[in-house]
Amino acid sequence: MTVHQPIHPAEKRPLTIRLATPRGFCAGVDRAIQIVERAIEKYGAPVYVRHEIVHNRHVVERLKAMGAVFVKELDDCPDDRPVVFSAHGVPKSVPETAKKREMLYLDATCPLVSKVHVEAERHFAAGRHIILIGHAGHPEVVGTMGQLPVGAISLIETVEDAEAFERPGDQPLAYATQTTLSVDDTAEILAALKRRFPELPDPHKEDICYATTNRQEAVKRLGEGCELVLVVGSKNSSNSVRLVEVAMKAGARDARLVDDASHVDWAWLDGVSTLGITAGASAPEKLIVELIDAVRERFDAEVVEDSGARETVTFKLPRVLTA
Repeated sequence: MTVHQPIHPAEKRPLTIRLATPRGFCAGVDRAIQIVERAIEKYGAPVYVRHEIVHNRHVVERLKAMGAVFVKELDDCPDDRPVVFSAHGVPKSVPETAKKREMLYLDATCPLVSKVHVEAERHFAAGRHIILIGHAGHPEVVGTMGQLPVGAISLIETVEDAEAFERPGDQPLAYATQTTLSVDDTAEILAALKRRFPELPDPHKEDICYATTNRQEAVKRLGEGCELVLVVGSKNSSNSVRLVEVAMKAGARDARLVDDASHVDWAWLDGVSTLGITAGASAPEKLIVELIDAVRERFDAEVVEDSGARETVTFKLPRVLTA
C-alpha cells in the first residue's frame, strides 16, 4: 500500500478552477428522483423502479439504501408493490402491461421526453415516416420507438446513416431527436438529411432539451480556456459523455469523465494551470463539491464560477404523490 505524505500548503502550486454554470441536475432528473423518494415515503419500502431512474451510480445507490429496488422489466416486479418508470421514458407496452396487472405505477418520464413522444404520434397520425436521431439501445430511444408500431420510425445515429437512409415508399418525412445529444453533431446529421430531403419539416420546437443545450454551451466556454475539463457523471449517461466530446471539440487539451473524485488520476493535472469542472444533468452537486475539495487538498486552487444560463424550469410531481 502506498502511503502519501501530506502536502504542506507552501508546496501547493496555484491552480484556477473554472466551474461551469449551469451544471448537474436538471428539472427532469430532479422530478424523477423526487418521485422515487416520495413513493417510498408514501407507500413504504420496497418501491420497484424499472431501469435506473437516472443514469448516475451515486443516485441509484442512495435510493437503493432508502428502499428502492431496481429491475430490468415488469416481470421482475410483484403485482402488489408500486413501480416507477425511469426518466428516460418507456415503450407504450409497459404501462399497458402494468394496467392489465392492476399495478400501481408512477411515470417519472421527463416531460421533455414525453413531448417527443407526442410529436412522434402526431407525425404518425398525419401519415409521415419518422426519422429519429439518437443512439441505438439507449433507454430513451427504445421508449420513443416503442410509442409506435414497428417500422414507423427509422433510427439515424450518424451522418453516414443519414446519407444511406432510404425513404420508405413515397411517405412524407418528419424527424425527432433524442433529448441528450450533442447539439453540433445533431446539426451535422440534420444538414445531411435536409440536403437529401429538402421538404423535411422542422419540429415545432427543438427536441434536444434546454438542460442539454445549456450544459453544452457552458462546457464550450470551459473548453476554450482550460487545459483539462473534468465532467462528473456516469459512463452510461449520454449527456455526460457528450460534454466530454464537446469540451474537446471546443479546444480543451484533455477532457475526462469521472464518477467522482476517487476516479481522478492526478497525473492528468500535470502542467495544468486552468481546470474546468462541470457535471452531467444526472450528477448531484455534492459530487462537484467533493471534487473541488479533493483538488484543493493538492493545489492552491482558486474557484471562479463561469457565468451562464440560469435555469428556473420546474416540473410538477404526479398528483397521487402530492395529494
